[in-house]
Amino acid sequence: MLKKIVSGVAAGLCISLGGAVFLSAENKVVGAVAFTIGLLSICYYGLSLYTGKVGYLFEKHDKEAFSVLFLGLLGNFIGTVICGVLLRFCLPAMAQKAENICAAKLEKDALTVFLLGCFCGILVYIAVNLFRDKKTVLGVLIGIPVFILSGFEHSVADMFYMAAAGEFSLRALVFILLVIAGNSVGALVFDRLLAGAGVKK
Repeated sequence: MLKKIVSGVAAGLCISLGGAVFLSAENKVVGAVAFTIGLLSICYYGLSLYTGKVGYLFEKHDKEAFSVLFLGLLGNFIGTVICGVLLRFCLPAMAQKAENICAAKLEKDALTVFLLGCFCGILVYIAVNLFRDKKTVLGVLIGIPVFILSGFEHSVADMFYMAAAGEFSLRALVFILLVIAGNSVGALVFDRLLAGAGVKK
């Protein structure tokens, strides 16, 4: 159990590093591309990122799979919150940008947040699946900047942004839960579409 949580914490740290460079970059495109260090590290080290694993629940949905998924999510939360709080203290300019971004995020209505989470879930699933099954990082290098520049919502990255912004309100919690739901539905639906098309064996 501890290993699953620690793996999630490490994945949360990786996503936080990507989020930090995105917040710090003057050029949004450069920041979006640099953000890929987060998922690349997770893929190569085999760390437990919720959005990278949830799409495979139809392949393996026993008690162990749910344990890995949700303990990993707990670890993701711990890792991103710790990093967000520490970097808020170290980098005030980055914290201010996080505050501005999170304020805009929290103004979105629930359905919009959920749907933006769905689209992000699809792109993260594609990125991870191409790495896992096709042994290529192209999905990560292209798919991750695409979801960032499109304005889609990634639950673990948003955990980091909220922590960096010092946003620990009930409204922020509801926002994160909606994004988690969207990421999950998007990944699972796309997984079933691939299976229905005969792409997945």
